[in-house]
Amino acid sequence: MISLFGFVLAACAALAWYAASPHCMWSTLRGHPRAARVAGSVLMLLSLACWIGAAGIAVGLCATLASGMLGLMVQPWLAMRFGTPAADATALEKE
Repeated sequence: MISLFGFVLAACAALAWYAASPHCMWSTLRGHPRAARVAGSVLMLLSLACWIGAAGIAVGLCATLASGMLGLMVQPWLAMRFGTPAADATALEKE
């Protein structure tokens, strides 16, 4: 159960870090990149604590990294699939 909670926290951290990115295609998440980066970092540290508590230090570090990277890889795909219709223009507006 703790490992599932660690995975959910890592996925939430990935969502927060994606919201902090200038290439975020979710129109509702953009706006506060500094707060999103801080929230993502805190959530990832909590995920690390959960994974270490569930599986030990070495496995916890690897599991945190793997679940966080999985969440970061899925975010652009979900945003492209279900995001705003003008998602391509979002990244160009910020440049």
